[in-house]
Amino acid sequence: MLILQPDQLHGREYDVRVVNGFTNNDSLPLVIWCASKDSDLGGRALQEHDDFSWRLRTNLWGTTHFLCTMKWDQKRKSFDAFKVPRDIYRCGPLRKCSWLVREDGFYFSNDEVNWKREFSWY
Repeated sequence: MLILQPDQLHGREYDVRVVNGFTNNDSLPLVIWCASKDSDLGGRALQEHDDFSWRLRTNLWGTTHFLCTMKWDQKRKSFDAFKVPRDIYRCGPLRKCSWLVREDGFYFSNDEVNWKREFSWY
């Protein structure tokens, strides 16, 4: 495994995507809001299969971190959508970090084919 030093991470671009994977939420959208300490991406309401996507560039210190808060009905969950120490390798060679939010939890993929459940709503 290639080990990168923080100065080698500076300026690397990653694509992050959060997809509403609910089977039926026509009457109640999934609400998402994402931010880092330097950038507020704002929020939006996602209907079925809608997504919220952005491209980020890692900082010099290797501390780039985006937190998203999801809300659906009475459920609310905050999670790390991107965090350098965890994601620099697992997002794959294409540097693609995708999340699929379903009724039973949050799934991660770096190819949008193979999804792994990372955690539940609670």
